[in-house]
Amino acid sequence: MDGEDTIPMRRPDPDSPEGRGGAGIVVPAGPPSTGRAGLDRRRILGAAIEYIDRHGLAALTMRRLGAHLGVEAMALYRYVPGREQLLDGVVETVVDELYGDPEVHLRAAHGWQDYAQRLAHGVRRIALAHPEVFPLVATRPPAAPWVRPPLRSLRWIESFLTVMTDSGFSPEAAVAAYRAYSSFLLGHLLLEVSQKGVQITPEDAPEGVPDTGTDLGQYPLVVELEELLSRDESAAEFEEALENLLDRLESVRAEGRVPGERSE
Repeated sequence: MDGEDTIPMRRPDPDSPEGRGGAGIVVPAGPPSTGRAGLDRRRILGAAIEYIDRHGLAALTMRRLGAHLGVEAMALYRYVPGREQLLDGVVETVVDELYGDPEVHLRAAHGWQDYAQRLAHGVRRIALAHPEVFPLVATRPPAAPWVRPPLRSLRWIESFLTVMTDSGFSPEAAVAAYRAYSSFLLGHLLLEVSQKGVQITPEDAPEGVPDTGTDLGQYPLVVELEELLSRDESAAEFEEALENLLDRLESVRAEGRVPGERSE
């Protein structure tokens, strides 16, 4: 009605499945099978991702995955030797979504900052499409155990280091840039999915907001600003933090130093 205040509609997060028109999983499980016919590693991994998305990582077992596919668990072992190999395959399959994302480039066609922006948003799209799977991306042992912070996809790391060195970063600065970039990215996104109730470690068991018994009267400003503090500004915070990081890395490149070194 005229004169009534209207509440503006909040646009969906552009990196979320809703903001992408509902796009989520790239590798579908396919229709349930009544036997081994049509069963292969790709289909098993797609089904595992679908199962984790729906039920959480803790619920995944070989037996339940077999039932989800309509086969006995033993039929899966022909393609995946065990649960650990299954989880490694899940991570690799999810990360491979980056390479089917038209917004992500493997090379710096428009400069290293554009490359890093695109890659960061591609990883964030994976995290938001598969929040229950994403902690595995940061916690599964990497194929090269010396990689710190660990990241399962060596293809991703190779691409990043190539872009950095081709853009004028020294090898030392490129590695330091990888550490800063991946630490920011994984740390931010793990926090973001944990806020959605995703279990980050086996010890975590988030069940809504825990009752800590804290007297909120000790924190009057926290109480006063409850509405502001409860807003989900993840998209804007991600963008601002990413831009700040890229600005810092540009100064590192221009000065030819490793982050953390003091200027003479």
